[in-house]
This record gives sequence, structure tokens and C-alpha cells, in this order.
Amino acid sequence: MKASLATVFCLALCGCLGYHVGPVKPYYLRDVHTIAVPTFKNRTLVPRIEVLVTDTVIKQLQQDGTFQIVSGDKADATLAGEIFSIIRSPARSVRGNVLATTEFNLALSVKYSLTGRFGEQLAASQTVGNTSFFVGSDVTNDERQALPLATEDLATRLVSQLSEGW
Repeated sequence: MKASLATVFCLALCGCLGYHVGPVKPYYLRDVHTIAVPTFKNRTLVPRIEVLVTDTVIKQLQQDGTFQIVSGDKADATLAGEIFSIIRSPARSVRGNVLATTEFNLALSVKYSLTGRFGEQLAASQTVGNTSFFVGSDVTNDERQALPLATEDLATRLVSQLSEGW
């Protein structure tokens, strides 16, 4: 009886051998614990968007908790980014007038690369953040108010690509 109970107990413990508690980074980022995030480059015509995107990515990295944010001289890797397009496209037109739009889709695109301490490229990709917004009397102002939502979506996608590998 004691032998069978001990066998069941050992088998139950063996089932948990591959389980990890905490963040599970991709294998190629196993040695990266700290990241520096300098201000992204802005290749669009929207002023000061680079600060909004960089701050949102840093906040999302802190919320995720997989990597610690530090200054460039103390970091294991550096995340560099470039905002290369902001596209507004019509999503819904006014009933009875197909030339007037009531809702737009907004897509914010960023290319990024993660570079190691010695200059080796650890990861590089691009990601897109999306949102939609309804139009009132001022399309430009409505788009400006929708940009933080697209930025949050972009930051969530970028950080999940880094921390989860997809």
C-alpha cells in the first residue's frame, strides 16, 4: 500500500518537471533581461508622435514585466523603432451619400529592431496598431484623439512579439 502510494506521488511530481513559473521568453532572447528604449524615429508628417509611441511601448513593457527598462549603458539590448506610416482609410459612409464618411480606420505602422549589447541583431520586424473612430465636425481633431488608441494596440502587439516570440 505504501509502495503504491509512493509511486503515485512520484508520478504526480514527474508531471510538473517541464512547467515554468513566470515569463517565458523566446529562446533567442534567453540572455536578455534589461532593455533600453530610445525615442523612436518619426518618418511621418505627424509632429511629436514619436514621443507618444515610445512612451506607450515603455509602459507596455513595464506592464508585461518580461524585461526591465534601463538606460542604454546598463541594458542587455536596445529596442530601436521607426514610425513609417499612419494611414487613415474610410470604413463607413453616410447613408445616401457614399462620398461622405462617418467612420475611419487608423493604422499606425512601426519597424523595430532589438540589438544586443555587442551590436548583434536579436530581432527585427514590423507591427501595426489599428483603431477606428467616428467623425464629428473636425476630422483632423478626431484622428488626433484616436492616435493614442492605435498606439496602445501597436505597443501591445510589439511587446507580445518580443516577450512571447509571436
